[in-house]
Amino acid sequence: MKTSLKLNLSLSQFRDWVEQAQLKSCQGNLPHYIPQLAQVDPEVFAVCIISQDDWIQTAGNETYCFPLMSVIKPFLLLHLLVELGTETVLKKVGIEPSEYPFNSLAQLRADSGKPRNPMINSGAITLADQLPGSTAIARCETLRTWLNQWGNCQLTLDESVYASVVSLPNPNNQALTKTLLKSGQIQDAEMALETYNLICCLSGTVVDLAKLGMMLVQPPESIGLQPCKIVKALMMTCGLYQASAQFAIQVGLPTKSGVSGAVLSVIPQQGAIACYSPPLDAQGNSIGGLALITKIAQALNLSVFA
Repeated sequence: MKTSLKLNLSLSQFRDWVEQAQLKSCQGNLPHYIPQLAQVDPEVFAVCIISQDDWIQTAGNETYCFPLMSVIKPFLLLHLLVELGTETVLKKVGIEPSEYPFNSLAQLRADSGKPRNPMINSGAITLADQLPGSTAIARCETLRTWLNQWGNCQLTLDESVYASVVSLPNPNNQALTKTLLKSGQIQDAEMALETYNLICCLSGTVVDLAKLGMMLVQPPESIGLQPCKIVKALMMTCGLYQASAQFAIQVGLPTKSGVSGAVLSVIPQQGAIACYSPPLDAQGNSIGGLALITKIAQALNLSVFA
């Protein structure tokens, strides 16, 4: 039987779990290839849990604002599934897990230039090319406005993080974009990559991120259930890159991470858990965030496979 978040999460127990996760986060490292992310305070930790009946529990630096980075990918996918339809979107990106890192050119070449799934960089760059707008900033604003409207959140574009992202060349993403253009998956390489970089710099608090997660739990009628089912399935199988299968077995929740240290887990028909803890493991996932979500999910029997 599923365990209720609201009734069974003791505040003292929750705080103990947060402290344990913070201690475990010390084992990770900050990403070096985005200067501003390499300079954040590694001890910052925040978590927000929202249940379907609007119960909210937070801990740590809940007002701290951070870039979502790759956690934006499920919501880019959701937006395009709603606006363009499943058939159109899945002609551009696949639905299979990747055997390689999230920025792998080898994986894209092995797949003849079609991204393996929407949760890796090649897939998100391809989908960024599908956003409407004559400029990258207009495309980013389209997504931001849509998410704030339907997610009841307050995402903003962090221009300082964006400046940091583009301050150093990213050879992997540039190579991915060239390959996508050559294979016909995107139409405008420069705009696709710029749009992708911008949407990854959309920023908010853990409360904003948890509210986004609730879009997948309680979708507005205009969004519908089917697009959310697709997004949650791909979060489960692909959201943590090479760690996805193991996490699905151990925890059993659709989850997406970002190199900023953001993590979002969705508890179908119950709620969402958003965490922020910057130190990352070897796969680029937040050590503290995943440790806390694992503890909560296992203690409260939240796995979708339970």
